[in-house]
Amino acid sequence: MDGITLSIQDLLDDKEYGLDLRLIAGASGLGHRVSSSRIQKPGLALTGYTQHLHPDRIQVLGNTEISYLFQLSDERLRDNTQKLCSFPISSFVVSKGLTPPAAFLEITEQHAIPVLVSPHQSSTFISLITKFLEERLLPTTHLHGVLVDVLGVGMLLTGKSGIGKSECALDLVIRGHRLVADDMVFIRKKMPASLVGQPVQQIQHLMEIRGLGIINIKDLYGVSSIREKKIIDLVLELMEWNPDQEYDRLGIDDNTTTILGVELPHLVIPVRPGRNLGSIIEVAARNFLLKGMGYHSAKDFQQRLLERMEVRHLGDEVE
Repeated sequence: MDGITLSIQDLLDDKEYGLDLRLIAGASGLGHRVSSSRIQKPGLALTGYTQHLHPDRIQVLGNTEISYLFQLSDERLRDNTQKLCSFPISSFVVSKGLTPPAAFLEITEQHAIPVLVSPHQSSTFISLITKFLEERLLPTTHLHGVLVDVLGVGMLLTGKSGIGKSECALDLVIRGHRLVADDMVFIRKKMPASLVGQPVQQIQHLMEIRGLGIINIKDLYGVSSIREKKIIDLVLELMEWNPDQEYDRLGIDDNTTTILGVELPHLVIPVRPGRNLGSIIEVAARNFLLKGMGYHSAKDFQQRLLERMEVRHLGDEVE
């Protein structure tokens, strides 16, 4: 997560995770950055004991904290709040739709520390904000390629421009499989070690077919032909056939490639006229599922071959 941050404005703008936040103070601090997915309930920090305060974390104030603030004298409230706000706190979030004392809002406004209010219970909000931060703070990247869902297997097709990735994906859609993204795939790392691919919003559901132009897969084949996102399970690199190059003919070795620190199985598929790439990719998906169930066709063939060679060797010795 090195170098990845979110602004408090990003929290305020959320429509996907149900944070449902509204701003009540500190608008000038909405540019403050958050880099940790952990939150903190300040607790003793409200009493003036700030030794274990983590100002880089979002500070959540629940019913207990707000009730405590209202019980303080105005002077004590101001002193404690001033001491708390002397730290570079990213923001406060008040749960249950509660409103803090006016003095607290006044001082946070002076220090440009945003105060947001959520209608959720503290436990519910903490769960929502933790999920939001964990997913949004993870590394991301964009890759040139096509992502399709074939029999539930997320297959990322890569290769140089014009090699036939989109045409191959179109053939798979016609066969009943699903398009996730064409041309540019937005990839987000998801803990502990998986990658989720989705389309760039501007070209979602669209595909470029040379000679036809831009087509809308969702409009042509219906909602069952597309997916919004998919975990990437396998990378297939389409490469022009080179008669001088040796290609893997057995599939015994499991090659991998690394994206955002995650290792994925990697296959190189030679492309030449007469090869039905749609069928090959469909078989690759079935073979991947079979390996996941513990059966490796190439290794099983190798084992049977070795056993046959041993039998013949023993027969020679007997003779």
